[in-house]
Amino acid sequence: MKYSKLGSSDLEVSRICLGTMTYGEQNTEQEGHQQLDYALEQGVNFIDTAELYAIPPRAETYGETERIVGSWLKRRGRRDDIVLASKIAGPGPDWVSHIRGGHTRFDADNISQALDESLRRLQTDYIDLYQLHWPERKTNYFGKLGYQADDAEAELTPVYETLQALDKAVQAGKIRYIGLSNETPWGIMQFIWTAKVLNLPSLVTVQNPYSLLNRTYEVGCAEISHREQVGLMAYSPLGFGVLTGKYLDAAPSDARLTRWPHYARYSNEQAVAATRKYVELARRHNLDPAQMALAYVNSRPFLTANIIGATDMQQLKNNIASIELELSETLLDEIEAIHRQHPNPSP
Repeated sequence: MKYSKLGSSDLEVSRICLGTMTYGEQNTEQEGHQQLDYALEQGVNFIDTAELYAIPPRAETYGETERIVGSWLKRRGRRDDIVLASKIAGPGPDWVSHIRGGHTRFDADNISQALDESLRRLQTDYIDLYQLHWPERKTNYFGKLGYQADDAEAELTPVYETLQALDKAVQAGKIRYIGLSNETPWGIMQFIWTAKVLNLPSLVTVQNPYSLLNRTYEVGCAEISHREQVGLMAYSPLGFGVLTGKYLDAAPSDARLTRWPHYARYSNEQAVAATRKYVELARRHNLDPAQMALAYVNSRPFLTANIIGATDMQQLKNNIASIELELSETLLDEIEAIHRQHPNPSP
């Protein structure tokens, strides 16, 4: 396994991070524990979850993923061996109406309530990295490339109030570090500069989508990662599994996009065309398409961790093993050629 510093902290995390959002929906508790055991054996010490999970979000499985991770922590007694990350849900449409009555905000009351409930489900006294799952404001994330102003936007929680609430949790020992998720360059810098001016906890990570089908992080955020020591936690590095190639012909009946076709972010015409070329490229070089796609993400200089997920053990083993794959300069040049033909088809 390879390791990175968690942003500007002294904490070292595995460059492969185990994502857990399938636990409680596509994976049983027993399967989740098996995955966690194997990942730890392979040197993975970074685990990511969220109060929102399992995915797709619904009231019946709200918090179930954290509960499964928590039961594993209690059973194995390995809390000090892992770096645990979770997230507080932001405001949104109907699919978060079951969370705190649909009034999710990043104010002191919501942060306190959400954090305490996560700690209870996770059966731990502290969370190493606590993240804001998506912005409170209306902006371009979850597949939206361009920004459109909303003159009817509700009053927002000031960034300094959010940071003060998080600072209180840090001082209480409930969290160690903070991060953002699904953020824009403007949002990241607002948090960075507010923290600097008011001497409040600064960011160590941003969890945003990044894959061969979505390299938009490079445009405005990669420089921030470099200059401000805020590393990327890349999610959906396989584009919901699309980059494995399994959806190009006859999709498996139990696969995520077969079961929930509304997750169409990585399945538009341009994305399919790009995927086909990436898969063909991998096979020409005698590489597994999934491992090639993951190895590309692993190699990025602004990366802190690549969040992989799996619904079966063979997928998990294959994904974790991608850390050993080094892509040649020739192959990287061919990837760039495809990227120029199909730039960011899945924002």
